[in-house]
Amino acid sequence: MTEPDRETGDGRRETDTADGDVSRREWLKVVGAAGAAGMISGAVAAAEAMAPAPLPNAPEVLPLTSTSDVFVPPRGDAYMKFSFDFPEPSVAFGGYRFGFLVFTDENTYGLDASRITASETGDTMRLTCTGFVWAGGQEKAPGSLIATFKRNGTTIEWDTAVEMQRPIKTVTTIIRDVPRGSISLGGGRLFDAKDNEALGGYTFGAGDLHGPGAATGITTALAVVQASDQEFVSLSSLDMRVRPKRFHFQPGERGYRVEAVYEHDAWRNDTRLTVPAWRIGRAASLDDAIAPHMTHVERAFGLQPWDTRTDVQPWMRNIAMVTTLHGMHYTGFMFNDYARMLEILRWMATQIPPERVLAFISAWDGRYYWDYPNYVAPTRMGGEAGFKRLISEGQKLGFKMMPMFGANSANRHQAVWSKISSGVTQKIDGDRYDLNWVDWNNDRHQDGWLTYMNLGADSWRNHLTGRIADAIERYGVDAYFLDIIGGHVNSTTGDMHEGTRRLVMDLREKYPKVACVGEMPYDALHGFIPMYHAGGGPRWQKYSRFYQHLSAPAPGRGSSGVHESGFGHFNPETLNLSPNAIPTLQVVDDTFTKHRDVMAAIIAKAKERAGIG
Repeated sequence: MTEPDRETGDGRRETDTADGDVSRREWLKVVGAAGAAGMISGAVAAAEAMAPAPLPNAPEVLPLTSTSDVFVPPRGDAYMKFSFDFPEPSVAFGGYRFGFLVFTDENTYGLDASRITASETGDTMRLTCTGFVWAGGQEKAPGSLIATFKRNGTTIEWDTAVEMQRPIKTVTTIIRDVPRGSISLGGGRLFDAKDNEALGGYTFGAGDLHGPGAATGITTALAVVQASDQEFVSLSSLDMRVRPKRFHFQPGERGYRVEAVYEHDAWRNDTRLTVPAWRIGRAASLDDAIAPHMTHVERAFGLQPWDTRTDVQPWMRNIAMVTTLHGMHYTGFMFNDYARMLEILRWMATQIPPERVLAFISAWDGRYYWDYPNYVAPTRMGGEAGFKRLISEGQKLGFKMMPMFGANSANRHQAVWSKISSGVTQKIDGDRYDLNWVDWNNDRHQDGWLTYMNLGADSWRNHLTGRIADAIERYGVDAYFLDIIGGHVNSTTGDMHEGTRRLVMDLREKYPKVACVGEMPYDALHGFIPMYHAGGGPRWQKYSRFYQHLSAPAPGRGSSGVHESGFGHFNPETLNLSPNAIPTLQVVDDTFTKHRDVMAAIIAKAKERAGIG
């Protein structure tokens, strides 16, 4: 009697005999391959190959709780948590102890230890639980969780299938025995958390970038711990889609209790789901620990190297400098109107070949953010005729011209609001997500008239697509900039990442020679947007190019221009240029009149970097 065929790791099919008998044909095949001199060893090998699979053993269910093996009370900075022992029954596999928590739309559930069975066979372990507990273990609830772990050397991967009676919001794997050490979040630099807890959220803080208890925003779902000089433990999600992930590190005397958190699609109400696989592994260096995850990201999101990607306009490969021409502040203060911007460009054309410069026009559409999402040229700045003249004359000089659009920001006081209100972002718990973390008017209160919009909702995506298309057709711009495009939030009103991709691809199909540029990328965005300002470390230079954020201090007093951050410190020695960014010249109200010598120095440095004589 034989077991059914099963699929091997490389996609082939194989059949095992259940009773270990070696057929005559199999015996002769092995003997023939071994030769007469190796008949005995060949027979042994054949017998071993056809031996029955090892019997499974049953790992012990360990009676752990949320306070097991961690500092209670915390010894350093900590995040919110229960003030009692919440059950976290766990099983050991591959040098770690694993447990699970499940979160529905209304409560937290742990595994019922009395209903857990686990079996380990070779390099595979299967954990099955047929019931949950809540209220810290005082109450029980129906449901099931099945987790399958597979070990390959020092790497372990696992996926989890969960079923509950109520919609499932989040599923967390608890991992104990991760050694303490410096932490890298999202492939960034290692830092010593000491006895503090650490929390990283993919992406945009997993939707909680602002407010108390917010996570550190990370651009890819990866965390690494340096256990020693040559031991790095990596933890990564193998999800093929953009969904929130969180990594919470809680220190104990000997190791971390780590939460690997998967948050499900907010626009669904699934009572049954399968969590995409997680992977934990070991490597001898930080780069080696990160490399397997980057391979996954490239495959999952279609990332292509900058030198060969086809969505890069030819002129983008030749950009030696970006100049940010600041327009109108939220309050209506005018840094530069259209006529002044054109005057500045004419002077710049005497300093550098204009075809090597991208002119980024921030706040071209009136009061910064207040007039979002109208995107019309205001009379005070020169009106439609003035903006058309700026674009056309700048292009005649050779500059590439790019206005700014807010990918996810709309003022509820604008007349268009009733037509786009269905496009609001509502977080997974149903609360409206507002862009209310800025004090625009300096009354020492964070203003709340802006709502965060979701490109996954048709009403908002269609409106913004239409406004960008209008600017392309009306003014003939070379590119458009999407502000906060990396601010992904898991919204009940639709898939924000997919909506973002649709907007960009729809515009690209209609206007194939017009480039898209964004802000603050996360990993998947590199698949269809090739240039950004802000957020580009060396690791991501493989796929995209970056220039400096519009709020980088301008020459002189360090004004951040239309941005809300006031004044910074301009460094005249480095000219505020970054080694990982295209040289960027910020132009505010007094830059051209008082600091033209510094402008010339920045331009000279840009020419030097680009090899322009």
